[in-house]
Amino acid sequence: MPSQWEYQVGPCEGIEMGDHLWVSRYILCRVAEEFDAVVSFDPKPIPGDWNGAGCHTNISTLAMRQDGGMEHIIKAIEAIGKKHKEHIEEYDPTQGADNARRLTGLHETASIHEFSYGVANRGASIRIPRQCEKENKGYFEDRRPASNCDPYAVTERIVKTMCLGQ
Repeated sequence: MPSQWEYQVGPCEGIEMGDHLWVSRYILCRVAEEFDAVVSFDPKPIPGDWNGAGCHTNISTLAMRQDGGMEHIIKAIEAIGKKHKEHIEEYDPTQGADNARRLTGLHETASIHEFSYGVANRGASIRIPRQCEKENKGYFEDRRPASNCDPYAVTERIVKTMCLGQ
């Protein structure tokens, strides 16, 4: 694999994130086509001793971004942790099989078998940025979605867990 590229989409509100990600994937593929380059969204297209590619997802609600929001961040993360298996199944199109090649617990990835979270911990399932801890508000990053995820399925699973308690 000659290279790996990362880019950001957003900020977006709700399901809009899926639209933005699909359009960005289309644009990426069209631009790559012009340069005879091949794009793969496979989370680990080549086996080996490396981290692979994810679709890290930043999440916040209004309450999380307001003063004292860390309480809401921790509550949401703990709810997600109780539904770890359900999230893993929605975070790649093969119900976790693709992510099993990537989420090994090595190379700044969490183990697919265990849920964890922490401040500035790039090896956790969910990372809380250091700045958010310092300000006691902000957002968190779910590092488990695979690069080939269906963004609508990821968003739905997060909303079901965080907002609907399902």
